[in-house]
Amino acid sequence: MLEIKDLSISINGRYLIKNLNLILNNGDKLAIIGEEGNGKSTLLKSILGICEYTEIIGNINFKGNRIGYLEQSISDDKLDKKVYDFLFVSENDYYDKFNNLYKYLDLINLSDEILKQKINTLSGGEKVKIGILKLLLNEYDVLFLDEPTNDLDIEALEWLEEFINTTDKPIVYVSHDETLLANTANMILHIEQITKKTDCRHTLLKIDYDTYVEQRLRRLEHQTQIAKSEKREFNKHQEKLQRIMQKVEYQQNTISRSDPHGAKVLKKKMHSLKSQERKMNNIKLTEIPDVEESISFFFEDVDIPRTKNIVNLDIEKLKVSDKILCKNIKLDAVGNMHLCIIGKNGIGKSTLIKIIYNELKYRTDIKVGYMPQTYDDILNNYEYVLDFVSSQGNKEEIIQARLLLGNMKFTKEEMIGKIKNLSNGSKAKLFLVKLVLDKCNVLILDEPTRNVSPLSNPIIRKVLSEYNGTIISVSHDRKYINEVIDNLYILTTEGLLKEK
Repeated sequence: MLEIKDLSISINGRYLIKNLNLILNNGDKLAIIGEEGNGKSTLLKSILGICEYTEIIGNINFKGNRIGYLEQSISDDKLDKKVYDFLFVSENDYYDKFNNLYKYLDLINLSDEILKQKINTLSGGEKVKIGILKLLLNEYDVLFLDEPTNDLDIEALEWLEEFINTTDKPIVYVSHDETLLANTANMILHIEQITKKTDCRHTLLKIDYDTYVEQRLRRLEHQTQIAKSEKREFNKHQEKLQRIMQKVEYQQNTISRSDPHGAKVLKKKMHSLKSQERKMNNIKLTEIPDVEESISFFFEDVDIPRTKNIVNLDIEKLKVSDKILCKNIKLDAVGNMHLCIIGKNGIGKSTLIKIIYNELKYRTDIKVGYMPQTYDDILNNYEYVLDFVSSQGNKEEIIQARLLLGNMKFTKEEMIGKIKNLSNGSKAKLFLVKLVLDKCNVLILDEPTRNVSPLSNPIIRKVLSEYNGTIISVSHDRKYINEVIDNLYILTTEGLLKEK
């Protein structure tokens, strides 16, 4: 169905992938995983021949198959279109696909009323759904999906999983949703940037996601143990050699001039020792693995009384412009509560959480941090990375910011660079660094894990689960909900219902 031979992709001399060989057949579900900003989306676009800034060497053979591509987000030039015009090129096209249209609308839980709406009026999840709907209507042979789970509600996520599992079509997809990966992938392509992002490597295995992660962790642990053992032995031999050399050097300095034979023996011995030293310095030891799972952050000195009143919300009608999304919304939250709001796409979850943030941000008795669903809503106010995370700009704060950014695997170039050059995953981690630096004891988080690598997300969930402040969030990440949240609410048209 699709064959790739000796594919290498680079940008300005920096390789994203080298010598990739891949054959994709019917039934293959290939998940591409890796750290934020290391080229997953670029790889998809390069294979499809729609990436203008990469240099490509190798052979890509689609064997006559039609490739359907779901972009990470709908391009700006299409946002003012009606959904109908986005889906169909003509009236005849509409009639040709009429029967399947209603079947698929029903499958992804959309009404035909959406056909009359402009794309820029839709929620994030609704935009993803109509992108998938367009692929289904065109009946492509192979599907390339770039972050298909972004903003989808749980019902739609479950539908997407079922679709991936039941279709015979080969699917190549990028995703950060660990549950989706675990439930659907039967091939893994893991692409990595290593040696401080100066080199790359990839792993391609016909294996399910959970098995891949388990085997990888065992391999990394084994490599780490070998590296530490080799380093201990090396240091032991090196110390022993240095002691002998110092002893011989002392003997050389103190030997009597009347003993030329002894001096000659010592000189020969020192020559042999220095030869051993050179050989030791050329030994290549096993290295401790350079991997993305090594990100590190934690909230220091954050605490809030469990009885402290944080939110008392009572909204009669939640509206966007003149459209009523839902009504009778009541929510009470206290200190140290970790709550999450779920609900169908377009119901108003992001609107609600933004209202909560706007009510809390001026309070002086708490320190509130906010991660929006659309990062640029806030980041567009800043040009450089350090401008955002270091609000005071003093030396001590900048040093601390650089330390935290380094722990989040930012390179020096990224730390001093412009925000616009960061991937969405790096922007997400930038917000987490900001929340830590500001010592926030109340976090308002809109889909905090959706753009972060599935191999880094377990660390983020662990930190948030141990967080001693209050978390008020929106998420469809099922692992996040299970591991971080102790109060789950469902937003419906008739109100906010607490899940028991």
